[in-house]
Amino acid sequence: MNISPDNSAIQLFNDAQQKSNNAAMQIAKSPIQNNEVGSSEFNPKDIIKPILSLKEAEFETSAGVKLLNAEKEMLGSLIDEKA
Repeated sequence: MNISPDNSAIQLFNDAQQKSNNAAMQIAKSPIQNNEVGSSEFNPKDIIKPILSLKEAEFETSAGVKLLNAEKEMLGSLIDEKA
């Protein structure tokens, strides 16, 4: 099994995309859309989990970018050493 920063970053991006897609669907299906905030059907707790999932997805995406940047920096250092 090949483990590289590229593969890890791609996995983080895929996980983040899946989380954000699921969260967006939950938010879109919530009663806020149909009945607005003042409705008796609205429960603020219903929207907290999807919003937290979106935040987690943001952090995962950021971690993936940091992995790719660290790999780029490492490869640049290796090339500088060889030259």
